[in-house]
Amino acid sequence: MKKLLMAASAMTLCATAALAQDVVRMGTEGAYPPYNYIDDNGQVAGYERELGDELCARAELTCEWVTNDWDSIIPNLLSGNYDTIMAGMNITKERAETIAFTENYTPPAASKYMALDEGVDLKGAIVAAQVNTLQSEYVAGAGETLAEYATLDDAVAAVRNGEADAVFADYDALKPFAEEGDLKWVGDDVQLGDGVGMGLRQSDTELKDKFNKAIESMKADGTLNDLITKYFGEDAQHY
Repeated sequence: MKKLLMAASAMTLCATAALAQDVVRMGTEGAYPPYNYIDDNGQVAGYERELGDELCARAELTCEWVTNDWDSIIPNLLSGNYDTIMAGMNITKERAETIAFTENYTPPAASKYMALDEGVDLKGAIVAAQVNTLQSEYVAGAGETLAEYATLDDAVAAVRNGEADAVFADYDALKPFAEEGDLKWVGDDVQLGDGVGMGLRQSDTELKDKFNKAIESMKADGTLNDLITKYFGEDAQHY
């Protein structure tokens, strides 16, 4: 899932802690199903919407959802346009130098390749990936030719229209495309990141603690596993 481009030194940190506000603004992309997407009513939906609403309820917080393009999602958190990121973001050491993370709410999962041809040779292939992701970083260092796209949908479309030989992304995000029948799994699984967590400004320690307690309570009572099964299936990684 996603790679930080801009350094923290280029950003202005928000001076006011999120908990001093009446509403905690939950930032997401809205273009990464089943984690998050925009439904037919124009509302944020998906695993992270349902999970985020439950976390806010357990933490006794009033929350609202805000969408932002993936490429600038961390800079806009740091500049105060919203207070959290719930956008399928993997926890990494690099990102943790810039923002804080809660404990993960999705266990580490495999990344995978898909192509129209099961026999495609990935060595030297043109591989599509969403821009600024762990997957795009991996492809760039794997001896493949990287083609970056703004969204996962665009990356998959590039394979279907012949611009790329394969697409590389989170397994859970690619599963719906596999069900459509034309794209096939190819190559080996690749393990990236430390699971998906909520991103926050490093100064918002109280807010982080509240969300961590809510995540822990959902792990303890099994409701987080229930949500994982609902959105990712029985074969997904569980707690």
